[in-house]
Amino acid sequence: MDIFYFALLFVLAFWLGACPFALWVGKWLLGKDVRNYGDGNPGSYNVMRAGGRWTFALVLFLDMGKGVPFVALAYYHFGLPDAMVMAVGLSAILGHAFTPILSFNGGKALAVTGGVLLAMPQHEMFISLVIFMFLAYLLIDVDAWRVTVAMTATLIYLLVTKGFSLEPLFIVCVIGILAVKHFEDLRTTRPRLRGKLITWFQARRTAHISRH
Repeated sequence: MDIFYFALLFVLAFWLGACPFALWVGKWLLGKDVRNYGDGNPGSYNVMRAGGRWTFALVLFLDMGKGVPFVALAYYHFGLPDAMVMAVGLSAILGHAFTPILSFNGGKALAVTGGVLLAMPQHEMFISLVIFMFLAYLLIDVDAWRVTVAMTATLIYLLVTKGFSLEPLFIVCVIGILAVKHFEDLRTTRPRLRGKLITWFQARRTAHISRH
């Protein structure tokens, strides 16, 4: 029966992930196509550009929510093995990133990845990613490189603490998906160390010099 439940949850997770909530919210609540804003990505960040913080928060909640229910069911209700639970999570991420509803041109999959990690019992993956994303946000100027550096740091942390196990393997798969979605930005930009923290220090230094 595990195989049947796994196959069912895998398919359901993919199709829930494939629901383009950012596009739908943009059309229903804002009367706009969010793909006409920013980088053209049907994701929560461009919803904020199109309509503001409240619609961004709604879409962020919905996109993270895509990764939660079927992963949680796989582990907590059906008691599937960790490898199957992680595969269900990857299915949700793939559905969001390559949704058939938008001709396989989905979002960049960071929010749904967060939801998947939040639903998994291995909470150190979620916690470490949040920490490294925060540090990358402070130190790095380009979003694609923030994601890449944070995910790579999470992988290194898991390899050190868990060794060659399912957790690092799962993160490697996620990195592969995110690298495809961020490929153009990674190819055309460099990881500039001009994040929020560095910008703040530069502003403070400039203000100090101007006063003297």
